[in-house]
Amino acid sequence: MPDADIEPKAASQSQDALVADIERTREELARTIDAISDRVNPANAARRTMDQVKGRIAAIDPVLAGGVAVAVAGTVAAWFLLRRRKKQ
Repeated sequence: MPDADIEPKAASQSQDALVADIERTREELARTIDAISDRVNPANAARRTMDQVKGRIAAIDPVLAGGVAVAVAGTVAAWFLLRRRKKQ
C-alpha cells in the first residue's frame, strides 16, 4: 500500500506545479498586453516621435546648421534677384 500514498502526493504536486505555471503565464500575458497597448497608444507614439526629433535636433552641430541656413538664404535671395531681372 505504500504506492497509494505516493500517487496522490505526486498528483497534488503536479497540480500545484500546473497552477503555478498557469499563474506565471497569466502574469507574462498581462505584461505583454500592457506593452502592446503602450506601443499602440497614439499619445505615447507621438511622445516617442517627439523625443526622437528632439534628440536628432540636439545632435546637429550649430556651426554646420548656421552654414546651411546661410547657404539656403543666399540661394533663395539669388533666385529672387534673377527672377526679378528676367521680368524687367
